[in-house]
Amino acid sequence: MQSQIQIGVIGPEVLFEKIRECLQMFPNFQPIFRLSNQILDAPAFTRELADQVDVLLYSGWSPYSLSKPDIPSHIPAHYIPLKGSGLYKALYKIKQTQPRVIGLSIDTMPSAEVNRALRELNEDFNVCFYEETFHLERIEEMISFHQNSFICGKTNGAITGVKMVADELTRLNIPNQWAVPTIDDIIVTLERTLLSTKKRRNRESQIVFGMIQIDAYHEIVNQMTSEHLIQRQNLRLYRMILDYVEQLEGHLTPLSGNEYMFITTRGVFERITQGYKWIPLINEAKKQLKMKLSMGVGFGLSANEAGTHARIALMQAKDFGGESCFIVKEDRSVFGPVEVSAPIAYPLYITDETLLKKAEEAGMSAVYQQKLISLVKRKKDSQFTAHELAETLGITARSAHRIILKWLDAELISIIGMEKMSTRGRPRQVYRLNDSNLLKL
Repeated sequence: MQSQIQIGVIGPEVLFEKIRECLQMFPNFQPIFRLSNQILDAPAFTRELADQVDVLLYSGWSPYSLSKPDIPSHIPAHYIPLKGSGLYKALYKIKQTQPRVIGLSIDTMPSAEVNRALRELNEDFNVCFYEETFHLERIEEMISFHQNSFICGKTNGAITGVKMVADELTRLNIPNQWAVPTIDDIIVTLERTLLSTKKRRNRESQIVFGMIQIDAYHEIVNQMTSEHLIQRQNLRLYRMILDYVEQLEGHLTPLSGNEYMFITTRGVFERITQGYKWIPLINEAKKQLKMKLSMGVGFGLSANEAGTHARIALMQAKDFGGESCFIVKEDRSVFGPVEVSAPIAYPLYITDETLLKKAEEAGMSAVYQQKLISLVKRKKDSQFTAHELAETLGITARSAHRIILKWLDAELISIIGMEKMSTRGRPRQVYRLNDSNLLKL
């Protein structure tokens, strides 16, 4: 049985039946609908669904562009474009109400698409295009564009992709058609959405190999006065690397005294490094242990390929002068050096007894707990939501909720209230750290 893909569908109520009918052809999709004839509700719906879905689908470009700032980076989002079939339908309907069309004013549709449709229909009437990109603050401007074109006699009808504009034009007695996507448009978009989601899942499950090597290891060993000190230093480094690999949800294997290998998946690696933006392990090893590390990370379509690329990446890091991290992707393209300083200051090696005890009670790593505490410190407020944690850490909302459940069970945090994002959106729980002493660590 194929796994279900949670898809959030945002659009007007009038398109519900049409989209639902099309979704029945795609059994992999498990839809969650958020419907409203008010386009202003789209961003609030986006924030609400971000905690629940794998992919977002918008009924058109307008709600998508309005919601874009609220779409989390880790969630794919698609919109149903107005293609030829939807445009033909709008032209057909407006010609039914206006047998003799002298001109049309059109917004939110590509002029090339419209002109091609008119050529195929052998229509040569005047067309006035609203060329500006859709923004909510331009609604009144769009309405005035259609109204002025109608009053001055250039047009005797309008086609718009925004329902709010269509409703106002109807109130002004200006003949118009609200262009909506057809079933064909919706099916094509769903096919594209399914394909991109499967590709993303396949890519996220790719194996990632990492190779870590201590720079000038023999010089460090020669400076130590006893085998006991060497073993103690190796143990401290092993614990530090192990804590970092635990964040990556990976598996660590020591290869020799000065080399380690870890295995994880690409999706986790991309989220923890925030898109390969930072890998703080190297910086922390230098600061805490006075040891310099080189790291190579390899992507591949097979374990053998990923391991080979990791070794190549490690060689690139050594050639760069060491104390750096390089990545070799599946196409053998090289990315690096990766930034080694984390944007949020937190140690990878935890020795504080209080923090270790709290972490043990919570059933999670002290490193990850310290990372979350650092986020709260940065906010200068002990209150936070699951959405804030997910967005800042670059993890999924589901992962953030799992972490929060552990904190709740260990009584590290408590629920202090609900945050209402909109009149329609589902309230979010607000949490607070119970122990203020943790913030002093």
